[in-house]
Amino acid sequence: MNHSTKLKAGADMPVLTLPKVGGGEVRIGGPSGWQLVVVYRGKHCPLCRSYLRTLNGLLDEFRTAETSVAAISGDPKEKAEPESAEEHWRFSVGYGLTMAQMHALGLYISDPRSPQETDRPFPEPGLFVVNPDGKAQIIDVSNAPFARPDLSAILAGVKFIREKGYPIRGTGN
Repeated sequence: MNHSTKLKAGADMPVLTLPKVGGGEVRIGGPSGWQLVVVYRGKHCPLCRSYLRTLNGLLDEFRTAETSVAAISGDPKEKAEPESAEEHWRFSVGYGLTMAQMHALGLYISDPRSPQETDRPFPEPGLFVVNPDGKAQIIDVSNAPFARPDLSAILAGVKFIREKGYPIRGTGN
């Protein structure tokens, strides 16, 4: 059995490329600008949908803070595209997150409770802020859909980190 390893604060963010709703690719990690990456459970999760609606509402503020935003899941294209269109999500949506990629991000993974829920193992929520050096600046990984960071607080934190040159925290033993 594969087990996820904990992604360490300040470590290189795994560089992942996923197909993107609407065409092209979503690339996370690696040196570039500031990135916010939200991992969501999939279309079957109403709490994810609500969280992503909040993210959609804050998108312009993240853009003003020069932070790109992407949401990614293990859903196939057939689920990700209609949900994104229905919700009018304006951020990049990546789909098809593989088990190996879930493990690389240190995510918790759940099996569906029934075929009505979904048809494949899926990641539990995760949120990552990646700095321009490709390092994991902020990491939040949950084992359940009920625990997620406040997106307004994350936005304020990104602004603070950038304005004050605040270091990556949690790197000690």
